[in-house]
Amino acid sequence: MLVLALDVGTSSARARVFDASGRAQAGAEGQVTYEPRTTPDGGVELDADRLLTAVTRALDGCLAGCGARAAEIAAVGASVFWHSLLALDGAGRPLTAVITWADTRSAPAATALRRAHDERRVHARTGAPLHSAFFPAKLRWLRETRPEVFAQAALWCGFGEYLHAQLTGRLATSLSMASGTGLLDQIAGGWDTDMLAAAGIVTAQLPPIDDTAAPGLIAPHAARWPTLARVPWHPARGDGACSNLGSDCRGPRRVALNVGTSAALRVVLPEPLGPHAPTPWGLWRYRIDARRALLGGATSEGGNVLAWCRRHLALPGDPAALEAALGAAEPDGHGLTALPFLAGERSPGWRPEARAAVSGLSLDTGAVEITRALLESVAFRLAGVYDRLRPLAAADHVVVGSGGALAHSPAWAQIVSDALGVPVALGGDAEASARGAALLALEALGVAVPDSPAPLRVLQPAPERHARYEVARERQRLLYDKIVGSNYS
Repeated sequence: MLVLALDVGTSSARARVFDASGRAQAGAEGQVTYEPRTTPDGGVELDADRLLTAVTRALDGCLAGCGARAAEIAAVGASVFWHSLLALDGAGRPLTAVITWADTRSAPAATALRRAHDERRVHARTGAPLHSAFFPAKLRWLRETRPEVFAQAALWCGFGEYLHAQLTGRLATSLSMASGTGLLDQIAGGWDTDMLAAAGIVTAQLPPIDDTAAPGLIAPHAARWPTLARVPWHPARGDGACSNLGSDCRGPRRVALNVGTSAALRVVLPEPLGPHAPTPWGLWRYRIDARRALLGGATSEGGNVLAWCRRHLALPGDPAALEAALGAAEPDGHGLTALPFLAGERSPGWRPEARAAVSGLSLDTGAVEITRALLESVAFRLAGVYDRLRPLAAADHVVVGSGGALAHSPAWAQIVSDALGVPVALGGDAEASARGAALLALEALGVAVPDSPAPLRVLQPAPERHARYEVARERQRLLYDKIVGSNYS
């Protein structure tokens, strides 16, 4: 038995085939890359139909690589990036681009919502703060800035739901994706009436919440991929949920740390959490399914900060030379204090209007020092998330690190371990989201895949470096207070 997994991120769409033990099949994969469109006012969008084409091309490549074994594929699962918003007309055609989590144009709308609502109570019900990443602020912003589109919209969904409807003819959202909208009342179950009213929409304008699989494909896709035409297609789950499962961080003893374009720390806990286990402020609470919750925090900063430094600073062109220079620098030896908010802030302060800053520059400051300070500042924000998440995990938990940013920069990985003050085990599956989607598809088929953690390389923090970083974190907190205006760290 094989299963196929789609993994749709903000920069590429992948399709991979896995066997019944959760192992990826060599050669049976396809990938298509793309870039979101950005605007000076904070817009970060993807064209829905171009994204759909990228997914179908990735599927073509995957099935070509799979060859005759494609006939053994018994189900299709999908991991899709959380928090995207798309307006559809009555015929199911897009009225807007796919507005991604990174889009901060609705930050003023989020501020207005915070003035009108008790944010802590909203967070307790929905697991999400009032922030530009989530539906309430995005919808309010669209209602105010594009009223003609808002009036035409028959349905509001994310790209995962649009993809599922286009391929299978069935419009539904998984509990996992619904939990990432900021519109789901996770205590009562179902859509949150107060947030729907605040956004100006009604329940009928949202997809039904249904985790069951569609029975197959519709034309013309059934003819294009006949081996997949009559197998179950599962609705998309959130990429973070799939990533935890795919890296074998399936319970409170393994905390997943992922640093890719952005970064996150997450732990899986059994649902229901109970009335005495509220989601700590600064973190979010989403769902994998009805049985499992995912608690954690995500920053808008990660590898995008290093990419920005490479584009705009006079750094060594050779990646190996840059890595050596970053690794040779003393921890916090540059005398700089930085806020890394190039794309606004998510966890733990949830201030989308926040922007990056570097304090302490002198005539002697060089590009490597600025870069090291910014990378350390990302690690400090992750340490703030970990401080909140740590009490929820098992006392003997392990932090498992993955993601391209950590894999490609051992110096940065060591910075993160030193900032957190705990060992970080590196070596998680580089394509954990796809594997997690495959494991969920196998679960639905009744196949229980045991944990099979990959061999891990463990980074040990140095107490003296951690102590220096604790002092630097306090400087960052003070700078945050002065520039952002309120201490959430």
